[in-house]
Amino acid sequence: MIDETVEEIQDMQTHSSSVVAVNATRALEDLLDREFATAEEYIRALERNGSVLRRANPSHASLQNAVREVVTSVTDADPESVEEAKELTQEQIDVVVSRVESAKDRAAENAVEHLADGATLLTHDYSSTVLEALEQATAAGKTFEVYVTEARPRYIGRKTVRQLAALDGVEPTLITDSANGYYLGECDRVIVGMDCIVDDTLYNRVGTFPIAATANELDVPVTVLGSSSKLITEGFVFENEFRSGSEVMPEPAEGFDVRNPAYDATPVSLLESVITDEGRQTF
Repeated sequence: MIDETVEEIQDMQTHSSSVVAVNATRALEDLLDREFATAEEYIRALERNGSVLRRANPSHASLQNAVREVVTSVTDADPESVEEAKELTQEQIDVVVSRVESAKDRAAENAVEHLADGATLLTHDYSSTVLEALEQATAAGKTFEVYVTEARPRYIGRKTVRQLAALDGVEPTLITDSANGYYLGECDRVIVGMDCIVDDTLYNRVGTFPIAATANELDVPVTVLGSSSKLITEGFVFENEFRSGSEVMPEPAEGFDVRNPAYDATPVSLLESVITDEGRQTF
C-alpha cells in the first residue's frame, strides 16, 4: 500500500492536496499488518516509510505535516512494545485524518456565504474543497455558472468539470487555460484551492498566477479555499516539482528543451480573500 500510494502521488493520480495528505497518512496503516521483533524495529520502519511518503512530493505541505505528525507523535511516545506502537500509530492516523477532513469541510462551509447566488465563477485545476463548497451552496438553493480551465498538460480540469456537471444548480463550461482572460470579464469571482501559502506567496497548480494577475487587472476578486494547516509561516521551504516533458509533448524534443513545472507562485497581494476552517481573511 505504501509503494502504491507513493506511485499515485508521483503520478498525480490524486490531485487534491487534502486527499493526498489523507491517502499518504492512511498508507502508514500498511505497517500495522507487518511483523516486527521489537518496538525499536517498528519505529525505524515507521520513520523510513514516513520519509519515503514525504519524498513522494516535497511540495505538498499538508502531506509533509500530516505524515510527520504521525511519525513524530509515535516516536516521541517511546512505546515499550510493538503492540503499543501500533496502537499509537492507528490513533494518530485517525486523529490526523479526521482533522484534515473536518478542516476541509469547515472551509467549504465558511465559503458558502461568500458565494453569491447566480454568480459566474472561474476555477482552475482540481480542488476538493472548492467542489464541496459549490456542492453545499447548491444544496442551499444557490445556482452558478462556472468556467473551468483545463489545467494542462494533464487536463485535470476535465475531472473538475465532470463533477460539477453532476451538481444541480451548476452550469459548467470547460475552457482552455489561455482563454481565461477572454472569459474573466464575465465572471464575478475566481475561486481556487491551494497547495499552501508560505508567508506572502500562494503556491498552487501552474496557471494560477496568470489567472490571478488577469483577474486583478479586470477587478475580479480572487478567493482561495483550503485548510488553515496550509497557511505556513515557518519551518517549511516550498520545493517546486518539475515533471516529465513528455506530459507536454509526447514525441521526442529535438533541438529544444521542454519545461513542465507543476506549480507557480502567486503573490497574496493579488488575492481578495483566503477562506479556511478558521474563517475568512482579506487582503
